[in-house]
Amino acid sequence: MSEESPFKGKSGVQRLWNACRYSADGLRQAWRSEAAFRQEALLVAVLVPLSFFLPVGGIGRGLMIFSVLLILIVELLNSAIEAAIDRISLERHPLAKRAKDAGSAAVLFSLVNAAVVWACVLLD
Repeated sequence: MSEESPFKGKSGVQRLWNACRYSADGLRQAWRSEAAFRQEALLVAVLVPLSFFLPVGGIGRGLMIFSVLLILIVELLNSAIEAAIDRISLERHPLAKRAKDAGSAAVLFSLVNAAVVWACVLLD
């Protein structure tokens, strides 16, 4: 028998409301505690509106927007990995380093992905 979280069990509108609150809390915490998230969010705040002024089609614009939003998604997941590892232990451990480095590499790939998508769309 698997043990479930005591926070599970809500359903319907209450569950939706709780999910929205938890998401807002996560965004607030990321904004307050993660400089990289703030920098990437500002990048998104510039690039998404900019995409509407560039001479690209709808699919290209959608890819451009998705690619920069993906950066924030991956950064939030990376922050979650780091917080969970730090919660378990603050001591240096090779597995903790591996997890944190993998999260950081994922963020790097999301940034490279966005640059490649923007270049492909703009140079098409």
